[in-house]
Amino acid sequence: MRDYTDDLCYVKSLHPVDPGVYIVGAGPGDPDLLTIKAQKLLAVADVILFADSLVPEQIIALCRKDAELIRTANQTLEEIMPLMIERVRSHKSVIRLHSGDPSLYSAVHEQMHLLAEAKIPFEVIPGISAFQAAAAKLKVELTVPGLVQTIILTRISGRTEVPVTEELATLAAHQASLCLYLSARHVEDAEAKLREHYPDDTPVAICFRLGWPDEKIRVVPLKQMADCTHQEQLVRTTLYIISPALSPTTGRSRLYHPEHSHLFRSSHS
Repeated sequence: MRDYTDDLCYVKSLHPVDPGVYIVGAGPGDPDLLTIKAQKLLAVADVILFADSLVPEQIIALCRKDAELIRTANQTLEEIMPLMIERVRSHKSVIRLHSGDPSLYSAVHEQMHLLAEAKIPFEVIPGISAFQAAAAKLKVELTVPGLVQTIILTRISGRTEVPVTEELATLAAHQASLCLYLSARHVEDAEAKLREHYPDDTPVAICFRLGWPDEKIRVVPLKQMADCTHQEQLVRTTLYIISPALSPTTGRSRLYHPEHSHLFRSSHS
């Protein structure tokens, strides 16, 4: 694995008009959930590369009117990287626009490796992930005191294998708030593994294309997870949240309790 220690000059913050690559999180789909920094970059960048199947046109509409738009849904990394490198060497600012947050399931690791190897400066701008947008839509907190305090972000093994130590049944044993990405095509297998540890009536939020005009959110018991997925004909762009936090609870945080003291407040007991 490449050590970026010697390449710090290529991962430092860039000025919005500097030639370089900006790896930008587009969020789950709603343009209003873009960070201010992402909006500013889209408004000035010379070139935008984006997976057109995952980034809605409403976000692309925020780009500079004369920006070069390059759709990459049907391209490989071997085709995409030379485009970015050539544009930067032509003194242009380039945005590599990823759905959600670049740190999750975006294949950004290999892109950063190749950019550093080519001595191309780059910066990463985070985005809202689907699990955060889903919790907001559902009006829930995924870490409820006395009920659940851990969030697991994962996927089931498919064409991309998951390490043995991260198999879904192993993670499900924690009974945490589990956010399952990229798994709709294997939903029967996922449901079976989850039911090894979660009660059958554990609520599951099935979230399709969050933030898009055709968004769907269904909350069902775990035992109906696969059936509902098939009834709604969901095969991609679907997030599952399996969590006891989706049930009505009476848990209360100690943070604002009158008997709890901290640096800025004394106990009222």
